[in-house]
Amino acid sequence: MSVQDHSDDRERHQEGMSIKAKAGIALIGFLIIAGVLLFTEHRAHVLGLFVWLPLLACPLMHFFMHGGHGHHHGGDRLNGRRNV
Repeated sequence: MSVQDHSDDRERHQEGMSIKAKAGIALIGFLIIAGVLLFTEHRAHVLGLFVWLPLLACPLMHFFMHGGHGHHHGGDRLNGRRNV
């Protein structure tokens, strides 16, 4: 490696983060602060919804785990066999 290659590396390290990276970090920080403030102000409402999660989980599990209704094909098709 020549001397010029090393000087280019030092210049890249001195530049630091880009404006987009700094803006992204600031946005993440603001979102975390907003989330904490929303949770502390609306804690009673959020914790009250946790009671309904098991009831909501039943239809969601039925839909996603069974694939909904009307899509039941014979078990033989899954194994590659055809009913003739």
